[in-house]
Amino acid sequence: MMLVMAGCASTPRLAESTQRHLPQQTLLEDVPFHGQRDYQCGPASLAMVLNASGVPVTVDTLIPQVFLPGRDGSVQPEMLGTVRRQGRIPFRIDGTLDALLTEIDAGHPVVVMQNLSLPAWPVWHYAVAIGFDRDEKTLTLHSGMEPARLESFKRFDATWARSDRWAFIALPPGELPATGDGQDALDTIADFERAQGAQASLPAWEALVERHPRLAMGHFALGNARHAVGDADGALNAFADAVQAAPDLAVAWLNLGLLHRERGDTGEARVAFERAAALPGPWQDRAQEALADLIRQIG
Repeated sequence: MMLVMAGCASTPRLAESTQRHLPQQTLLEDVPFHGQRDYQCGPASLAMVLNASGVPVTVDTLIPQVFLPGRDGSVQPEMLGTVRRQGRIPFRIDGTLDALLTEIDAGHPVVVMQNLSLPAWPVWHYAVAIGFDRDEKTLTLHSGMEPARLESFKRFDATWARSDRWAFIALPPGELPATGDGQDALDTIADFERAQGAQASLPAWEALVERHPRLAMGHFALGNARHAVGDADGALNAFADAVQAAPDLAVAWLNLGLLHRERGDTGEARVAFERAAALPGPWQDRAQEALADLIRQIG
């Protein structure tokens, strides 16, 4: 048992790449502090990161949105959903100290979930990580009633690990995390679009395809969002980029054909429908029907 406890309490080591690229110290001094009253660390943490991203929301406004009286606190889905309702995108980050410090250095305060007690008797707590000192091996947190609290990497990681290292950042549409991959960001932006609509999500899709130009589904999602707001030309360009990135993406070929047909470009529409109709999968029947209708139309 002592060996297990000692292993869990060891100071986490940063990857060599992280050590090369990160400065020794970073502190986000502009992140406001809100004291976390009993069982309200969730709303207070959200207010801090939302205020830092330009949303002038108060803790009292957030309490009824995320605080669950029967559970004496806030749970993760309510936290993420509330961020979306406030017009920001909650990006989950990898549960590593490398990702946490990299996001802080990128200017992104990070909401972290900790268990301040033992796993068998959890005391769940949300805090906001705003800085670090690699020389001292300390993290700076807005936590509880204490602004800019210093906590050792070792102690923080032990309490963070008990929440499976759950953490997220809240960014305006158009900004992306410094860490993570395109697929994770795509899924997160899609959740935001379902909550806020296509118009609000457009800057996020634009940023995604700029950073990940080979992510075909990013271009496809951008095309759908542009079409939803009435930008047919922009949608057509996005679907064309999608099939260039993934020539076997049947649904993008189908949408490309439908837009060409709407514009009266029957030759281009036929080419797109033929490509979609030749690809097996759930869109093949729809593409074959569209191709047959087009052939009948043009004789």
